[in-house]
Amino acid sequence: MELDDHAEDLASDLGVDKEEVKSDLQNLVEYSVPVDEAKQSLRRKYGGGSSGGGVPSSKDIAEITPEDGNVTVTGVVLTSGKRSIRYQGSDHVIVEGRLADETGAIDYTAWEDFGLSAGDTITAGNAGVREWDGEPELNLGESTSLSFEDDSLDIPAAYADEIGGDAQLADLQTGDRAVNIEVAVVECERRTIDGRDGETEILSGVFGDESGRLPFTNWDPAPEIEDGGAVRIENAYVQEFRGVPEVNVSEFSTVTALDREIEVGADSTTMDVGEAVRTGGIYDVELVGNAIAVRDGSGLIQRCPECYRVIQKGQCRTHGDVDGIDDLRVKAILDDGTGAVTVVLDDELTEDVYGGTLEDALEQAREAMDQEVVADTIREHIVGKEYRVRGHLSVDEYGANVDAESFEESADDPEARAAAFLEEVRA
Repeated sequence: MELDDHAEDLASDLGVDKEEVKSDLQNLVEYSVPVDEAKQSLRRKYGGGSSGGGVPSSKDIAEITPEDGNVTVTGVVLTSGKRSIRYQGSDHVIVEGRLADETGAIDYTAWEDFGLSAGDTITAGNAGVREWDGEPELNLGESTSLSFEDDSLDIPAAYADEIGGDAQLADLQTGDRAVNIEVAVVECERRTIDGRDGETEILSGVFGDESGRLPFTNWDPAPEIEDGGAVRIENAYVQEFRGVPEVNVSEFSTVTALDREIEVGADSTTMDVGEAVRTGGIYDVELVGNAIAVRDGSGLIQRCPECYRVIQKGQCRTHGDVDGIDDLRVKAILDDGTGAVTVVLDDELTEDVYGGTLEDALEQAREAMDQEVVADTIREHIVGKEYRVRGHLSVDEYGANVDAESFEESADDPEARAAAFLEEVRA
């Protein structure tokens, strides 16, 4: 059944205007709410068949749950930023950010431009509530009555510090919206991708500040970013990319070159493996553990010349029969007693642990008439030894993986670390 048909059925059952119902239904479906759940939400909103639907009750933010159909809430706008999304082939500009009161904070999405600015105290009547990533979120749309309050609301200092959205990279999490950062452009390249409007040029790379580093994508290439140096970016948002937070700079972001340098922190976050895995993904982390195995698919491999994915028996999953490109890779399992991850080494790091070049590996495979001898040699070199690994950890349905930037045999005293670990357990 098409969305238009669902809206017509609802409007008939509830005795309300079809276009209003359709607009609300589109808003919910746009944000991945299943159609049946969206329809139930609208039935609650419009009173299960009555034309009035009643006045939604006023709630503190901490009391709002995904089960609430509609609420009236008063709070302070912490952040507010525009972003463009595409739904059913059309672009739609939304305003999103975070709202707080004395009891808590909640994300919101406004489908109409209410003129919200950071620091405003507002009352949103008949605000829709949906679940997003397990948490309630406010939807402000055509049916929402929004007023600006003259009296400011007293909110906790922790929330007051968030007004405006200024943040450091280490504080950013997937899902953050309308954030402002001052960063150094550590790496930057211009790429052409197959975007939603066809071939699109973007900038991608790494930002850094005193707190750490994060990858970024600039969807509307800004010369201030491409030129490098230090920049202030206002109204960025954070999405997950390959299991780690990524800063997204859109056409609605403001990019300004700074006339000062920003020192990029050289230290990575050091964690136990188990602790790191529980984060769900972290950029630039350092782990120490024993290499207990080298997985299949290591050593001498072949990649697709088109997409550079690893191929099997001359077959690429995307491009079919191809003439593969020879390469080296290691997928080592690192374990520190608290958990295990797969550490992926690129060709340069693999040459280091193998003790030879790609040409040496090809020659060894030809002499043995078996390319597996390269992986066997690597196993002999690294299994059973302790390594200090620095890289980017992602966690998905396939497990926990670290794309290594460095892989060095540890010089730590294992007895001292074991004693420290036991002391921590006993504490």
